[in-house]
Amino acid sequence: MMTSVNHAAGARDTSVASARSVRPDYGALDGPAPAPELPSGVVTSVANAAVRELLLAWGLDREHAGTAQWNPLGCMIQPGARVILKPNWVLHWNQSGRGMDCLVTHASVIEAALEYVALARPGRVVVGDAPIQGCDFAALRAACGLDEMVERVRSGGLDVELADFRRTVLPGGRLGGPKLDDCRQRDRFVLFDLAGDSLLEPVSADADKFRVTVYNPDLMRRTHAPGRHQYLIAREVLEADVALNLPKLKCHKKACVTGALKNVVGINGNKEYLPHHRKGGDRRAGDCYEGYSRLKQGAEDLLDAANRRSPGMVQAMLGRTAEAMLNCAVRLGADNNLEGSWHGNDTIWRTALDLQRILLFGRIDGTLADEPQRTVINITDAIVAGEGDGPLAPTPVASGFLTGALNAAAADWVHALLMGFEPEAIPLLRHAFDRFRWPLAAFRPAEIRLRTSEGEQAADEIGTWAQPFQAPSGWRGHCERAAALTL
Repeated sequence: MMTSVNHAAGARDTSVASARSVRPDYGALDGPAPAPELPSGVVTSVANAAVRELLLAWGLDREHAGTAQWNPLGCMIQPGARVILKPNWVLHWNQSGRGMDCLVTHASVIEAALEYVALARPGRVVVGDAPIQGCDFAALRAACGLDEMVERVRSGGLDVELADFRRTVLPGGRLGGPKLDDCRQRDRFVLFDLAGDSLLEPVSADADKFRVTVYNPDLMRRTHAPGRHQYLIAREVLEADVALNLPKLKCHKKACVTGALKNVVGINGNKEYLPHHRKGGDRRAGDCYEGYSRLKQGAEDLLDAANRRSPGMVQAMLGRTAEAMLNCAVRLGADNNLEGSWHGNDTIWRTALDLQRILLFGRIDGTLADEPQRTVINITDAIVAGEGDGPLAPTPVASGFLTGALNAAAADWVHALLMGFEPEAIPLLRHAFDRFRWPLAAFRPAEIRLRTSEGEQAADEIGTWAQPFQAPSGWRGHCERAAALTL
């Protein structure tokens, strides 16, 4: 582990930088803009220009800014360092039908970040994620132009690896279809057990209710129970000296907002290690949906039965019957939530913050150290963001900005404000500042400062940058600011 970089700085860093893009899209600039620090001497894309402006607003390597010697990430990435980039590659198509720009981290943002990573002369560089099991990774690469992006970066002298961290893939994405297990060797992962220190432990008396969509609940019982809370982390993440977290800013049905904090769920290889909700309505000690519904309970039981079966006709029939029962409940006045997609979800934030602690403090032997083990840099793509029922069916918002922060909790607090949401109303954000073991922030939200090219201000003073987003359906009326900030 390199000792010349202070990995613990992020826990104390209260600043969040933000920069506007010249347009809210990912196209080419009208003409090249000077960038003397880059080998080409210019930037030609909207994303590259925005990343450059972000790093300038952040004040990184201020002494050399504007010169050929400017190396903004060099203070955090030492020569020869191992670097992991974690974008959001959740799925190969947007279920809203509104395109990929608001669904995944755009390839041009990844490429722009890699250009500045290259200036620091790292050793190994990996770009990886674990999409949902129904994602067609080849189709994702084609739709996003990832292979062409990697070839351009390699031709510039930086060797980059693309990685799919999933161990289970469901081609076709539906129950009853073929399922591929052990797609990645088990020895390419490290098992962690946070045991009683997991944020899931306070609700683990109901551990038999932990669920994640389209997975066998019996497998989750092996990984999460009272005193046992296991996660399976890609080895490349733990071997890294620096993690560059590159989320897409979107609304999220279960967590309300997905950004810097939630994005790290994709460092885990098997989804049955990731509780997303607890079975049942909140009137029956679950948090899958509000209240109680006999039809929804029946649909949940059928899904459990389906997920316990091997792929085939019976599994598909059980899944279709569960869907029919849910549709019947909807016709009788219920909502269509059967995945913890509402403001009462008290599970998903715990899983996400557990993974954040592993990212910061996790060692290659599966234990957590007292001090952070790697530097984490968060650069969030909100040039085109996603509102509504993300993460799989967002609709685009031409928000036109990027943010950068060393502290993920601070970044997402600012993101919520910029989206017109009240951060205190969102458990993922509120609890990120709690005082638990292996903490994520050594400051309070009131201390967060926003840096732009126009200067610095307190986060709560954000005004002209805010653009109200439409909340996910299960969060509407529960997360919006009382006096929403408008342009």
